[in-house]
Amino acid sequence: MTFQPKSISNMSGYVVFRFFAVLGLLLSLVSIPTQAQVQLERISKAERSDGLGYVVRYHFDQPIDSFTVIQPAPDLIQMQLYANSIDTSGIRMPSQGGKIQEVRLYKLEDSFGVDIYLDSDVYVLARGYPDGSSDDILLAMTKSSQYEVEVHTQQFLAKNWYLNINPEDALEITSVPPATSPDESFNNLADKLKFDTVIIDPGHGGKDPGAIGYRNTKEKDVALSISKKVGDYIQEYLPDVRVVYTREDDTFIDLYDRGNIANENEGDLFISIHANAFKNSSVRGTEVFFLGLHRSESSLEIMKKENMIFNNGQREVVELTEEQLLIYELAHSGYIANSERIASMMDDQFVNRANRKSRGVKQAGFVVLYEASMPSLLIEVGFLSNPSEQRFLASDYGQTIMASAIFRSIRDYKVEYERSQEITSSN
Repeated sequence: MTFQPKSISNMSGYVVFRFFAVLGLLLSLVSIPTQAQVQLERISKAERSDGLGYVVRYHFDQPIDSFTVIQPAPDLIQMQLYANSIDTSGIRMPSQGGKIQEVRLYKLEDSFGVDIYLDSDVYVLARGYPDGSSDDILLAMTKSSQYEVEVHTQQFLAKNWYLNINPEDALEITSVPPATSPDESFNNLADKLKFDTVIIDPGHGGKDPGAIGYRNTKEKDVALSISKKVGDYIQEYLPDVRVVYTREDDTFIDLYDRGNIANENEGDLFISIHANAFKNSSVRGTEVFFLGLHRSESSLEIMKKENMIFNNGQREVVELTEEQLLIYELAHSGYIANSERIASMMDDQFVNRANRKSRGVKQAGFVVLYEASMPSLLIEVGFLSNPSEQRFLASDYGQTIMASAIFRSIRDYKVEYERSQEITSSN
């Protein structure tokens, strides 16, 4: 066999091939720098210069990938900001209060969720867009009619950021035990997702009369009467929902026991009903509280009044520490979010259906809410120290109006909750 040497052209092609092969190997060993982290330096809010609405600005130091905007309720706008990595350390948040009440951030796996809460008298339609002269993202809110906003928001379902923050909690609910059949597992899951138990807690009772109002009207009596009417409405119009009372007569129940009753009965919602009193007889209006740090002196005073316990015959005020409340919020952020949602729905019912003056939706460290491991509210139906409100709240007519408003918000929340669970289950 005769050896034939390769041609010069073939040899040069071989050398070029080997060169690029080695170069590719070397490049694969060199780490390529990842995309720089996007810095969200500040979130600001302002009234629009044209007077037609409001603007929320996200101050970024470089462009983000994308964002989405939905408006599931007239007073709630939700955004999701997508980027490879967003750094929020040192971020400056807008002040609370005003027409744009609050902005909240939630760290998700691949993005940030944002909840923007509006004042109850604000009706706007929201649209997001990139700022043409910077890397900022703008959320423009244009004033509109109440009807247009309510129609617009019906197409959206609020996002529960909590399920994305803590996916293990969702897995705990939806995991299928290996020993059960698929049909049985589905039925068990469907039962867990149902809204079928409401705990109604008439405030005070027995040796604890609560607030004493005009003409010696006692808070414990008004609270019990309204609570019973709420329970009657639920049993009549929501027959698939079980009602559990923490007390059904003039009995003293310890604050801590009330939450335990709710937990033992696996409630889906805990409603504690109260009435207020103040040294100034002109003060009036409803208040709806969910658990959290108090943000005003008035909330602090109400918290002290409702956190009163009896120890060896002596009255004592229990105050939850800031650390306890923060730990609760971290561990039960889903409960907090749902509590805030139904609190807003209830406040809306008081204003627009019961025609009552609202003193707003607020947070405070109530022991009775802290002990209940579920979405929980404390309602102050009005001031017994105000002669006009006392007459209303002590009358059968007034109690029926307030009970009806509370019931309607529970009914609407049940519909919204079960619709969201159906969508989650189908997905």
